[in-house]
Amino acid sequence: MIHTADQLLRGGACLLLALLAALVLRDHGRVAAAWLGSLFAAGTAAFALCSAPGIHALLAWWSAPILAGASGNNLVFWLFARALFDDGFRPRLWHAVLWLAIVAAGVIEVVMLEPIFSSAAAPLGLALTAQTVLFALLGGVQAVATWRGDVVEARRRLRLFLVGATAIYIVVTAGTGFPRTGPGSGAGSLVQIAVLTLILLAVAAALLRVSGEAGPFPEPALAARRRDFAEPAATAPDPALVAALERAMTVDRAYRQEGLSIGQLALRLRLPEYRLRQLINQGLGYRNFAAFLNSYRIADAKSALADPAQAEVPILTIALDAGFNSLGPFNRAFKAETGVTPGEFRRLRPPAAVPVRRFPESASRISNPA
Repeated sequence: MIHTADQLLRGGACLLLALLAALVLRDHGRVAAAWLGSLFAAGTAAFALCSAPGIHALLAWWSAPILAGASGNNLVFWLFARALFDDGFRPRLWHAVLWLAIVAAGVIEVVMLEPIFSSAAAPLGLALTAQTVLFALLGGVQAVATWRGDVVEARRRLRLFLVGATAIYIVVTAGTGFPRTGPGSGAGSLVQIAVLTLILLAVAAALLRVSGEAGPFPEPALAARRRDFAEPAATAPDPALVAALERAMTVDRAYRQEGLSIGQLALRLRLPEYRLRQLINQGLGYRNFAAFLNSYRIADAKSALADPAQAEVPILTIALDAGFNSLGPFNRAFKAETGVTPGEFRRLRPPAAVPVRRFPESASRISNPA
């Protein structure tokens, strides 16, 4: 009876994972986070298969693709968390190389070392278990570290649950020693797959709840930048509050305050933080607070760099005046926004063309369209 229930739950979990992956790709197929999320779903399905009681006695070379998906899934989980919660993140070649190394280690241990040299497989097994916990923790840290500056309410609601629940499950399953021995048969295995199924059902319900509003996935070519139109909202932001926020940024230049946080800006505007997040996201179209601040700071710096009267002013001074804490973050943010370094921008800018200081377009055309 227990064995039958275990098989049914594993089959149901795999079908649900396939459905979630298909829905995410259908709605967000051009987004890196969606592809990584789908890969993570496939890897989780592979784990559900590979961790079934008695399955390890049947594994051979032909099972390498399934083992590969399960062994490297923890790295995919970390990359998924980064892509989902960091709009500026892009997967790199070294991520793929690291994934291949973990996959190769997992397949070699289960298919080659475990059946023949079980003692030689122990150190490799310990390393694979350690990376499981490491990447689970890294994914959780990513969710917590960037939570405060996230102004997309749908993503704020999803992040701690989605990553927290999945990270807990990965850490728990690491105790089974996968992919070395798999969980024991009986009630323990049934409880494990039941927990996974409950988490998947909760994730599916959460995704359905946010399907009609501003979703958690950043749009391509718009990540870390404002959108042309604000995200749809159940209640439109108050135009007077949007105007007050714009005055604080363009007239008072609040962005120049060192270490300005969303809490400090909310206190300055005498608003609750959640109202300020709504104004920034749904009124001005930004997805995170850092991108919101940097857009004003970069506009300020571009104006200074193009001003012949400031041609001798060091770039570091311009960066500090604009509100950046140091030159490194300024250079990276400037190049991400303009495609060139601040020094290149100053050299390429025609000396005669000194524009009036321009700040990012406001949401006035959103709240008061022509």
